[in-house]
Amino acid sequence: MIFGRLACLAAVAGLGAAAIPTYHKDVERIVQNRCQGCHRPGESAPMSLLTYQEVRPWAKAIRSAVANGKMPPWHADPHYGKFTNDLSLAPGEKEILMAWVDGGSPEGDPADAPKPRAFVEGWRIPKPDVVFEMPEEFQVPARGVLNYQYIPVPTNFTEDKWVEMLEVRPSDRGVVHHAIVVTDAGEGFRGQQYLAGYAPGMAPQIWKPGQARLIKAGSFLVFQMHYTTNGKPARDRTRIGMVFAKRPVTEQVVAMQAAAHALQIPPGVANYRIESSATMYENVSLVGMRAHMHLRGKSFQFRALYPDGTSETLLDVPKYSFEWQPYYYLATPKVLPRGTRIECTAVYDNSANNPYNPDPKSTVFWGPQSWDEMMIGWFDVTLKITRFPGRPIRGALMNEP
Repeated sequence: MIFGRLACLAAVAGLGAAAIPTYHKDVERIVQNRCQGCHRPGESAPMSLLTYQEVRPWAKAIRSAVANGKMPPWHADPHYGKFTNDLSLAPGEKEILMAWVDGGSPEGDPADAPKPRAFVEGWRIPKPDVVFEMPEEFQVPARGVLNYQYIPVPTNFTEDKWVEMLEVRPSDRGVVHHAIVVTDAGEGFRGQQYLAGYAPGMAPQIWKPGQARLIKAGSFLVFQMHYTTNGKPARDRTRIGMVFAKRPVTEQVVAMQAAAHALQIPPGVANYRIESSATMYENVSLVGMRAHMHLRGKSFQFRALYPDGTSETLLDVPKYSFEWQPYYYLATPKVLPRGTRIECTAVYDNSANNPYNPDPKSTVFWGPQSWDEMMIGWFDVTLKITRFPGRPIRGALMNEP
């Protein structure tokens, strides 16, 4: 153990164990970039890490979490895809953090500190142009099973709106399993479009210049709320913040999915594979992906099968976590020519060796509760809108078998 720590110090300093990293000069920038998005008041992490005084008591815990890969939470295999919201440590950052802790976690000179990150209180996006919330608090009992809640909220938009940033925020994350907000333009199922959502690990949507989601004039927002009881009565009033596009929009962002609704997982099986797919019927660009399973989920992979017969792995999550379900936003959009099929493979562990398994003796079917299962490969694509601005496109883009 001692040898390992000295080696870590030497690797960082390059001059031996004497050159110990300090917080303000070497560590603070890493904490800003990798930790503070969640580790600050009002966010999902259990402690704030905005200052040296807040970080120092957690130094050993930080070292342990970094050493075993638990933090920062990022589950994508680095061999496939580059993502704008990648929280994983850059080369050398892990060694700096560990050497700082092993060297006594010194503060150093405050004059070396980087400029503090600026945050909008209560949001992870810039100040929203408009905020919609559930009309009243939902009362969550201490115990019991709750059905999905569908809560409509009028936008009162008198013209179409293009939205380039979105964030869904429950007021009590302790009882919100997930929240999904869709737009409803009053045209039945085809008039509904996924807008944004909340699940553990999901980051706000911040699209690139020229990209945005469309909300039609007169639309309602429908909050689909899945609440779970935790032994204490609770109240929640989820809201969604939006930043409108301030520049011409050339690409409409549309949510798609490849789902296996007819899943049936046998009892006791440790590696049960389920496949799903969706075919593109227009030329689009892939911009983001998200895997969704429940407590038996083990791994998830997205692939593209192109019209010329070649295939490519787009995202591989070898160790899926129900507690951390981010969207993975591509640094460079992936062109999907007409006829491309998105294929998803999910693996489930329904054995007694899965410590999270509610009941390894049961056959598991699709269902909304955590002890049921789901298999959804969510993905976002963009479509050029110069010819057909604002038209409904969901059914024209894909086939969901």
